[in-house]
Amino acid sequence: MAALIWFAGGVLLAAAEALSGDFVLLMIGGGAIAAGIAMFIGAPLWLATIVFAIVSVGLVFGLRPVLKRHLLSSPTVPTGIEALRGREATVLRAFGNDGGQVRLAGQIWSARPADENDTFRTGESVIVQDIDGATAVVRRGDD
Repeated sequence: MAALIWFAGGVLLAAAEALSGDFVLLMIGGGAIAAGIAMFIGAPLWLATIVFAIVSVGLVFGLRPVLKRHLLSSPTVPTGIEALRGREATVLRAFGNDGGQVRLAGQIWSARPADENDTFRTGESVIVQDIDGATAVVRRGDD
């Protein structure tokens, strides 16, 4: 009978986890289920209580951080300027230090070379090193 109480407590805590989403109740529910298993195989109440405490603490401090990091972290998708750095662009008009234009991500951008001694030919592929305001700072693709 006591084993069923431990199991019921574990299931209720796991169900309550759906409301909190912090994984604490789920970990404590895991401890209650472990205590229920201990009692089911013949452990006395005092031993089942120790199993509950040890397993709960172990899950909260051992498994919970890993679980949260894995399930709750979203992949970082670069946006804005970060998404443009390192992208390939096509030179629309030959230019040198005086600047020119490139097609970058389907849009026309003003551009200037990262190295002031570089010159670029029309149709040449370049790599965006940085974005300075509304100007793409570009370098050769073979660097």
